[in-house]
Amino acid sequence: MPSMTPPALTLLGAGPIENWLQANPQRLLSLVEQAYLAASEGRASNPDSYFLRFADDERNRIIALPAVLDDDHPVAGLKWVASFPDNTQRGLDRASALVLLNDRQTGYPLACLEGSLISAARTAASAVVGALQLHPTPGHCTNLGVIGCGPIAWRVIRLLQQTGWELGSVTLSDIDPQRAEQLRQRCLGLGLPARTASLESTLRESDLMLFATSAVRPGIDQPDWFAHAPTVLHLSLRDLAPAVVLRAQNLADNVDHCLKAATSLELAWQQAGHRDFIAGDIVDALQGRVQPDPRRARIFSPFGMGVLDLAVARAIYQDCASDQGLQLEDFFARPYQAA
Repeated sequence: MPSMTPPALTLLGAGPIENWLQANPQRLLSLVEQAYLAASEGRASNPDSYFLRFADDERNRIIALPAVLDDDHPVAGLKWVASFPDNTQRGLDRASALVLLNDRQTGYPLACLEGSLISAARTAASAVVGALQLHPTPGHCTNLGVIGCGPIAWRVIRLLQQTGWELGSVTLSDIDPQRAEQLRQRCLGLGLPARTASLESTLRESDLMLFATSAVRPGIDQPDWFAHAPTVLHLSLRDLAPAVVLRAQNLADNVDHCLKAATSLELAWQQAGHRDFIAGDIVDALQGRVQPDPRRARIFSPFGMGVLDLAVARAIYQDCASDQGLQLEDFFARPYQAA
């Protein structure tokens, strides 16, 4: 029996990952689109996410997202992402994460990457892909309304601009006025007219809106705030009450994935007793089977598919591992046969 040497384990931190993301905005969009298509064609697997919750706080959780991508360069992996909203009061980010990549032939882990940047970037890319498919004027919005002014919102705004969107103005709303002001200053730094406003004003005045909060249950149950038929990027998944969802055209990244974990879509499904209010998933839009309805609010609710993290992490690993990663040559034990 031939004896193989275990692979080196590569560690890639935030520095090279951030540099790659800033240098490759269009490639990021393409990777996310192609991962969606691969999943729809059976060339990827996304088992259910696992939510590790804690008895003393319903807001804190750690989520495991396993996935397999079986395309020309197959890879398996896992995103392990923690969400602790009170971290922002400690001067830390709400989310922290790792992404592990495994060889599809041997199963050995190949790399461990800082995951919060990858997770935020693929989430932003999902939002931009959804906006391109659902917004009546793709590539242009009169006013972008942002509810929840943390790192995810910043990533989406920046990626929209990096990929050529014309944003007439930006209106920001957050339960923490300081975070809204911080994001306003970042927008001004990009040359975007930006202001803060109340939640109601932000929603009523925006033709494209982004929800990026850490809500655990719906707090918005006023369908008339959406009567002007905006495009809604519902990244936080749990802000909108069934009364809003059931009057809208709804698109998910994966319908079955989205109907769980007390998402707004699941609550609407429980209330309605059917799924007819969901027009389809993002691939249906990408392939022209679902067209945006200009008469109603159009809501995109991406639950988050592990294969997206895998696709982005693999590209970064392939581009950066050899010259920017830390190689641990003897991390794994010697094979038993070679002992």
